[in-house]
Amino acid sequence: MADTLKEILLDSGRRPAVVTDFETLVDAEVSDKGGVSGAVVKTGFAAVKKIKPGIIPSAVDTLLPDFVVALEPFYVDYRAKGGNDFGAYLTSRSDEASDALLSVTDSRAERSSRDSIKKVYGKLRPNGKKNVEEALPRLGALVDKHASIA
Repeated sequence: MADTLKEILLDSGRRPAVVTDFETLVDAEVSDKGGVSGAVVKTGFAAVKKIKPGIIPSAVDTLLPDFVVALEPFYVDYRAKGGNDFGAYLTSRSDEASDALLSVTDSRAERSSRDSIKKVYGKLRPNGKKNVEEALPRLGALVDKHASIA
């Protein structure tokens, strides 16, 4: 069994499946959003996909190494504590975990040369922490799934 997130999620033989699973996770999270804020997320997500078709899998693949770095300390602690549900572990540390993940996307958005992407991200970011926190159980399940086959 692989010991690090890098070994689990960035292995060249497994990475395409990981990217596909992350894309599915993002689609599911967006689809589950409700209310006014959910409508904003869905509209923004649709706009981003329209601006550049294929952007979600491309963004996931590009950001994956940085997400792995952001999540690695959590995974190390989770493994040290003998955890069996990374999603529950991440949820128990949702404030820290969501901040770590958002630091990756904030940095990426800040460096983007596309004003349209910056504008959409700026509209979505105020609810970003809540949205990321809601995604932590699925994210943990995704990691657990790939760790079990590593």
